[in-house]
Amino acid sequence: MNNKLKTPEVEQLFDAILTLKDNDECHAFFEDICTINELVSLSQRFEVAKMLRQKKTYLDIAEKTGASTATISRVNRSLNYGNDGYDMAFERLKIVDK
Repeated sequence: MNNKLKTPEVEQLFDAILTLKDNDECHAFFEDICTINELVSLSQRFEVAKMLRQKKTYLDIAEKTGASTATISRVNRSLNYGNDGYDMAFERLKIVDK
């Protein structure tokens, strides 16, 4: 993990997220802590990552998600050179490359 993220405040936030028990609790928490645009952006990045793992083209991804090519490129860089966080989540959610 990036050392800039290893602050007591970030750790406390992550600890709070880990206490959430179900989708309803996640909705309540994230609607309080994030703006609608922030939530849409996070979910868009997750969808972009999924589509990149499925070998979709940037054009297909941009058309389906509305993400810019800069966002798609940034997510692709995270998939290829990041901490494998997306892949860990995909595996646990049983989202496979298709």
